Formats: sequence, structure tokens, C-alpha cells
Amino acid sequence: MDVDSQHVWQVVHAERSRLVDDLRRVPRDAWSTPSLCPGWTVHDVLAHLLDTAKTSRIDFIRRMIAARFDFDGDNDIGIAREKRDDPAATLTAMQDAVPLTKTPPAPRATRLVEAFVHGEDIRRPLGIATDYPLDAVAAALMHQSKTTVAIGGGRERVAGLRLVATDSGFALGDGIAVTGRAIDLLLAASGRPLPDGSLDGPGAARLTASAG
Repeated sequence: MDVDSQHVWQVVHAERSRLVDDLRRVPRDAWSTPSLCPGWTVHDVLAHLLDTAKTSRIDFIRRMIAARFDFDGDNDIGIAREKRDDPAATLTAMQDAVPLTKTPPAPRATRLVEAFVHGEDIRRPLGIATDYPLDAVAAALMHQSKTTVAIGGGRERVAGLRLVATDSGFALGDGIAVTGRAIDLLLAASGRPLPDGSLDGPGAARLTASAG
């Protein structure tokens, strides 16, 4: 499944806007809640999303050179740059960044992965439930299945598994079956921990273990 560039940006802009709306109700003391990203709070993840939204291809190349291609170090610098003392100010800056179409030099599906996975990195620890467009989640999952873990994908995690989305009928891969909602399959493929019972099938334990 593929989506064109225009559709990607429509989805990304909508997801940014929905996330901002969801976070307007978060009390200040909850912004320090640990996210699903180890070592990052939910405020850190929002700052990372803001930093990425403002980073063009040439900006990314310059930053990588300056950081000596230390991706994690560059991410930390970006978070420190965009994270305001007042979370409400970071949220306002994210609102301003909603319509941007800047992107690092990467396949366009990475914008979907970022929007959905980081969206859940923030929402789940805060107890915020939402639905995502299933066709775009499927496109993000296909991208993760083809991309090595070393650069943020999930190819090794899903190798030998057949992922079946129970909410859309979308299926991917050959091998031992794993069933679950599309967003849960995407999170597991992306290395995020899931609550017990999120996935089912003979391959569920294997995927959950590799994600955790």
C-alpha cells in the first residue's frame, strides 16, 4: 500500500492538529510523565515532533555533520532547542508548525510513522485514546516492515511473521500469525511496549518480546 505525497501531508497536518487539541487539556504536572520512548517525557516527545516539523532536508544534513552523525545526540539537541519552560508554549509552537511541509531526507512514509508512533508515545501514558486513519497506518506499517531496526524500523522484529490487522483486514508478511489493531501492530513493529492482550495469535509473544 502506498500513499502519495499530498495525502501524506494531509494526514500529517491533521494528526498534528488533533494532537495539539488533545494536549490542551493536559495539566502542567502531567507533562513530565514518562513517554513510551525510554528516557523521554511526553513533553520531550512533543518538542521532538516540533523540531522535526521545522527541519528541512538541508537543515538535517547540516545538523548531522555538526553532530558527527550522532542521531541520538542530535535529537537531544533538537529537544533542548524546542522545549519551552512552559509546556503550553511548546504546544503553541506546535500549533504554529501544523501546516509545515519540511522533512528530513527520508521516504515520505516516515512522516506517517512519526505522526502515529510519537502520537501514541504521548497519548498512551496520559490515558488519551484516539483512532487513526487505517490506510495511512497500514502504509506506515509497511514502511517499518522494510526498514532495519538500526535506523528506526522494525524489519528484524517482524521477520517470519504475518501481521493481520483485526480492524481493517490488512495483512502483511508470511509466517507465524500475529493479530491485533493496526496501530498496535505498528507500535510493536516500532519497538514500543504494549499492554498484555493487545496482540493475539501464535506469533504474538515473539513480537511483544522483541518490542519490549
